[in-house]
This record gives sequence, structure tokens and C-alpha cells, in this order.
Amino acid sequence: MKSDTKIVGLKPIMKTLGLFLVAGALLAGCAPLPKDNAQVSEHRFDNLMGSRYTEILLVFGNAVTSNYTAGVYNTIGLNGANPAGGGDSTPAALVDKLDLEKIKKDNDALKTIKNGPRLWTLDHVGVKMGTERDFQDLKARWVMWFPIPDAVREGKDLSYQVMTANRDTSMSIDKGSRAYILDDPQGVSWVMKSASLIKDPTQKFEDLKNLGSRLKLPPGWKFRSPILEQTLVFMTDNGKTQITQDELGNTYDRTGGPYSNYKP
Repeated sequence: MKSDTKIVGLKPIMKTLGLFLVAGALLAGCAPLPKDNAQVSEHRFDNLMGSRYTEILLVFGNAVTSNYTAGVYNTIGLNGANPAGGGDSTPAALVDKLDLEKIKKDNDALKTIKNGPRLWTLDHVGVKMGTERDFQDLKARWVMWFPIPDAVREGKDLSYQVMTANRDTSMSIDKGSRAYILDDPQGVSWVMKSASLIKDPTQKFEDLKNLGSRLKLPPGWKFRSPILEQTLVFMTDNGKTQITQDELGNTYDRTGGPYSNYKP
């Protein structure tokens, strides 16, 4: 599999960007990055497994140079959810009514993208967060800048492709929790960290254990959903990790070697 696609961030957003930025050339004007990362603070969220969240992406950049960067704002811990983690941080009454065109204008961006709702398939996340913005009553905090790759602007299908991510977060799944795992033909295990409700809004957390029957896996790929016998801690190799997605937009991190404390 190819491994030359590079992304940055807490949550991979390749599928969503591919859907909304195929016509990237249509973006016009120039919108400088705001200073939403000028002051950041550490946050830890627990009891996340199965809870809902959404990311709002504000795209900034220069249409002349075709150089675009998205600010990513995550709802975790806000909008009525438990500030320490758990609960629904993206209530349908708020997220379903968003006017993305108005949000774009209100925030001086070139484009607005809604990445969600999604379901956490992790128990714990630690992340540095910056400015909190109000998107028509849906509150979300800055978590990263995302330089948008050429592959996304070209609308390429990145399902089951390896992508490199720079990650400055901590993530784990507890012993006794269920993990949702893709095994590739090379013997690498990829563990799901978020399930997408974008392409299939009817996807249910309780059905993820049987996801293998729905996926059109490439030759040599397998899906399994074991109960973990020890806590799985996701790690990075000098700040980098590798991720992949299935065709539904569910997102997985590589495990084993330098990427986790053990291979599940």
C-alpha cells in the first residue's frame, strides 16, 4: 500500500475533505489563519467510548497559490456533555441546523466543513486545545491546523490506504473494552479510534462488532472485534503515526512496534 500521503492532527478527516473539497479550485480569495492556537491548555477526557462528537473545519489560505489549511474545532466536553468526558457533545438539535455558508462568512473563512457526527471508539483522549468558537450555538475548541493534501483536493479515494499523521495527543482503550480491528495482508493491525456517521447516519455503536460483514475489504484484509485483555496505549514514532480508513469513513490507527504498547 502507498504511504506517501501526509496529514496532521487529532482526528483524520480525509474522507470528509474528499467529499467537500474535490472542487478545491473553486475556492476564491485569501483568508489568513487566525491566532486560535496562541494560547493552548492541556485537557484529558475519559469515559468516551461510544459518545458523539463533531469537528467543524474552517478553511483558510490563498486561492492564487492553492495553499489551504483548515483549523479543526472539536466539540468534545462541550454542548451539555460532561466536561471531563462522556455524553453527547454534538446534540442533533444543534448540529443538524448548522448553516455552513453563514459560518464561513461569520468566521472569515474560505469554506466550512462539518466532520461529523462521529462516535469515539476510545476510552481516553488527552489533547492541547485553543480558542473556543461558537458555531450557531454549537461550541467547539481549536485542536489543530490541517494542511490540506493534494490527494484530498484531487478527490482520490483513500480507503484502506496508509496515511502518515503528526499527532500530539494521548489515546487509550481500557482492558475489558471492545476494540475494532483491521488486519492487513502484511500482518499490521489497525485499531479504530472513531466511527463515522457521515456517510451512514444509521451506523450504531452496538453494531460495530459485526462491521466486518458490511465492509468490502480488499484481498487479504480481515476485521475482528475482540475484548482487550490489557489496556492499549497508542503511541507515536518521533511524533508520527500511521492511519487508515474504511469505505464508511471509520478511522483506524496503526498498532504494534513504536505505535502502541503492544499489538492487540
